[in-house]
Amino acid sequence: MGGNERILIGGVAGGTLVALDPRMANRHGLIAGATGTGKTVSLQLLAEGFSRIGVPVFLADIKGDLSGLAKPAQPGDKVRQRIAELAMNNYQPHANPVVFWDLHGVAGHALRATISEVGPLLLSTMLELNDTQTGILYSCFKLADDNGLLLLDLKDLRAMLTWAGDNARDLGRDYGNLSSSSIGAIQRKLLVLEEQGADRFFGEPAIRLQDLLQTDFSGNGVISVLDVTRLFTSAPRLYAAFLLWLLSEIFEQLPEVGDADKPRLVFFFDEAHLLFENAPRALLDKIEQVVRLIRSKGVGVYFISQSPLDIPQDVLGQLGLRIQHALRAFTPKDQRAVKTAADTFRPNPRLDTAKAITELGIGEALVSVLDARGSPTPVERVLICPPESRIGPLSDEERREHLSRSPFSGRYDQVVDRESAYELLKARAEQEVAAAAKAKSEQAVERPAPRGRSRQSVTEAMVTSAARAIGSQIGRQIMRGVLGSIMRGR
Repeated sequence: MGGNERILIGGVAGGTLVALDPRMANRHGLIAGATGTGKTVSLQLLAEGFSRIGVPVFLADIKGDLSGLAKPAQPGDKVRQRIAELAMNNYQPHANPVVFWDLHGVAGHALRATISEVGPLLLSTMLELNDTQTGILYSCFKLADDNGLLLLDLKDLRAMLTWAGDNARDLGRDYGNLSSSSIGAIQRKLLVLEEQGADRFFGEPAIRLQDLLQTDFSGNGVISVLDVTRLFTSAPRLYAAFLLWLLSEIFEQLPEVGDADKPRLVFFFDEAHLLFENAPRALLDKIEQVVRLIRSKGVGVYFISQSPLDIPQDVLGQLGLRIQHALRAFTPKDQRAVKTAADTFRPNPRLDTAKAITELGIGEALVSVLDARGSPTPVERVLICPPESRIGPLSDEERREHLSRSPFSGRYDQVVDRESAYELLKARAEQEVAAAAKAKSEQAVERPAPRGRSRQSVTEAMVTSAARAIGSQIGRQIMRGVLGSIMRGR
């Protein structure tokens, strides 16, 4: 596949075609517009265009419609009419190489990460913690690191919080005030997160980045489709935080590539407003940093949202490709959104941009791309090209059949439960309890037991706390993990 092959976006009926230069595709982009105006079709068109030139794609499927990328289109009358209007002589229905993923492991391969990989910043955002609770979460991560305990899943995190609470007095000097009320609040929010399905996301085997950077035997980029139809409605914050974590992992792990003929990966954020709504300043700063710097890793990031107002200005200014579908101007806020959208385009003297935004039909958009020098082209009002893959979802049977032929079949399906902190602490606690019982028995024979008790060390307190927890059903549920460093070379 040639890296200099342009990705056709649309065109004026009988006139100029508008296409994206792959050399500019790592300058990011935005697809915006009201519900039902054609954003999903534009996303699908770009995804299959990148795949065709050998660029792997990762995208989240919120409505289930994008699974149709795996099957060839069956053009109806409207599609054939659009093909004729744009004189698309090379239109050829085809299926794309697609791998399905699912955080719940139902509609695709299970996609997981460990608690330690996600980190306290994103976790505090998922849990909607206040500043005090966030500080305690950071302390627990530091505590786990200092004691060589990997936080693998939610049960590990609960165990660490329980231990921190039980030993707050001993730990307070080094880790700050670990109030029982704040720890209890975090524990309750973890239970809510678990009810939303997060327990199936946190764990092992964790996703391997290389599995998202595949091409097929013909050189087409593999499109990784993450099914979030259930997650998006039940836990939108988990959805947004997961995608941001994955983007951060890509940023951290991929080497610099400089300018290239095409990206090495393209990443689509649907419902992008969820990334920024009520996000703390620290998280917004990280998003802006990643978006600004990840282009040097050869990664293009494309946001899909209803309005440009959903995207912070510092991020919006970095988005080269603009595809703006129709917006409605019923309220003052709507009118501001229209004006903002119009102002993000390079003016075209032949076009009233703000007026056009409110008049666009379904499958029609205002488009601006970057030219060979990296400058935005004047905005054009275009008809969006129809995708060459199916518009609409696969049936359940088609999805199952596709999954059965997946190259990753069996790799992520079963949870891996390595020897964990639970087993290690349990064995150690049993040894300590046995040793203490033996010593007590010997002391009872030799002399009366001394009054009072000596102060426990932090390690002894940890063992005692573990023994108490392990002795209960709750303890058996919360004490799990993997012994080892959580630094991972970061």
